[in-house]
Amino acid sequence: MDSPLDRASPPGAAWTDGESRWSGPPDQAGRSSTARPGGTAPGAPTVGRAGPDRGPVARRGRPGRAPAPVRCQNRRVPVLPDLTDTVRFDDAGLVPVVIQDWSTGEVLTLAYANDEALRLTRETGELHLWSRSRDELWHKGATSGNVQRVRALRIDCDQDAVLALVEPAGPACHTGARTCFHPVGAPEGPAADGWAPEGEGVGTLLAPHEVLPDLVRVLADRRVSAPEGSYTAQLLNDRAFAGAKVEEEAEEVFRAAREETDDRVDNEAADVLYHLLALLQGRDRTLGDVLEVLRQRRA
Repeated sequence: MDSPLDRASPPGAAWTDGESRWSGPPDQAGRSSTARPGGTAPGAPTVGRAGPDRGPVARRGRPGRAPAPVRCQNRRVPVLPDLTDTVRFDDAGLVPVVIQDWSTGEVLTLAYANDEALRLTRETGELHLWSRSRDELWHKGATSGNVQRVRALRIDCDQDAVLALVEPAGPACHTGARTCFHPVGAPEGPAADGWAPEGEGVGTLLAPHEVLPDLVRVLADRRVSAPEGSYTAQLLNDRAFAGAKVEEEAEEVFRAAREETDDRVDNEAADVLYHLLALLQGRDRTLGDVLEVLRQRRA
């Protein structure tokens, strides 16, 4: 059968025409109420080093603390590692932090942290950084509400870079875009999400690991907009129909695997994934919910 991706939209509309975009005000940094400029808590010692565009920063040699059962957004803070005595900070007392979406694996931002930001991140469970342009601690999303709940912190082999895996509450970029990274030539702000050069499809710009998260966002948008005549909208609003289509497509995968070419197997498997994700979306479930089950099953 023809690919459902070709049938997911009304005639003349591309698969990604309805891509969901985050809304809300651009992220603005909020200063921590327990910190003063320079990233040090009241009474904490500082060192008078400063880079060309940054002020004094907190010293890094602070004793480690046991994780406290702090509540953050009504959820217990995960136990995060104390990196302050492990990380190799640069001469300005900073370390680069790569921020990655916990559920999708997409890279959201590259920022910097000092030891105070790492300590606050660990204690609150929400990402804290150091703003080099403002010379102050930066609680990500404190003003906009687009906070980033930290699920894990990792360190690279040279101990001079940190990876923060987060659950974002909204767009990561101050422009309102979902991520700070976009193709060259993309417009600024939310319009960068799902953008492609004229004459090219969005799919030509997606890396393989970005395809399913992108499809999930398209399905979420289709459920809200429900365009008339949309095959996808019908799947999302009729659970029995969606279930029957998943069953039908699964049978076609079986038949292709038994009788047809590898290319047909690939295409029929893609149909199953599309219909299964639509079924999940129609039940208010997500790909992330399914992946969490598989993650927990991993011994």
